[in-house]
Amino acid sequence: MKFTSSLIKGKFIKRYKRFFVDIGLKKQIITAHCPNTGSMMGLLNKGNDVWITKNNDPKRKLKYTLEIIKVKSSLIGVNTHRANRIVEHGLKNKLIKEFNKVNIIKPEFKFNQDTRFDFLCDKKIIEVKNVTLCRNKNIAEFPDAITSRGSKHLKNLINSIKKGFQPYVLFLTQIQNIKYFKIAKDIDIDYYKNYLEAKNAGVKFLVYICSISPKEIRIDKKIKILDEK
Repeated sequence: MKFTSSLIKGKFIKRYKRFFVDIGLKKQIITAHCPNTGSMMGLLNKGNDVWITKNNDPKRKLKYTLEIIKVKSSLIGVNTHRANRIVEHGLKNKLIKEFNKVNIIKPEFKFNQDTRFDFLCDKKIIEVKNVTLCRNKNIAEFPDAITSRGSKHLKNLINSIKKGFQPYVLFLTQIQNIKYFKIAKDIDIDYYKNYLEAKNAGVKFLVYICSISPKEIRIDKKIKILDEK
């Protein structure tokens, strides 16, 4: 997924009211939209390099959107609204080997009255989870906060098997220099338990990392999930 406009580099100052971030540019401080509802644990250190996009739509209250944060030596994509577009690009360009042979890619698949999954690829359901948490070197984690919505999705994915679907959770890891992934059991024990239940029921879990730059974010390669013994 290529950015349609050049990203602007700045310095992170603070996040507040969840959806607002103050960013220092060369001669001014601007307020940008933060398109990430998670805790963004470990990302919000004052002075971190950030990259933002600008949108001149007169209907928008905030012209800028936070896209990438640099933590230590790694770029991290934080715009969760872009996660599905990155995956869709990966599906169409056959960057995800488990879906190389699908014929139909349907975004926003309505499973029941109160649940939509991100994609239906033939009979394969994909629920995408954007991953930005890295507390230990080389290991990405999900979630970064308690996610009752995530647990609900897992239960519905289990139910989908009975209806003839093949369900997948794709943890899209927008973090450079990552080798492994694990569920953050200490952050949300219920999600961890539901993950184990879903895995035992036949839900497939995949983790793909991304190559990230201020010009493009795209799926790179699959990495291993570390399960606790």
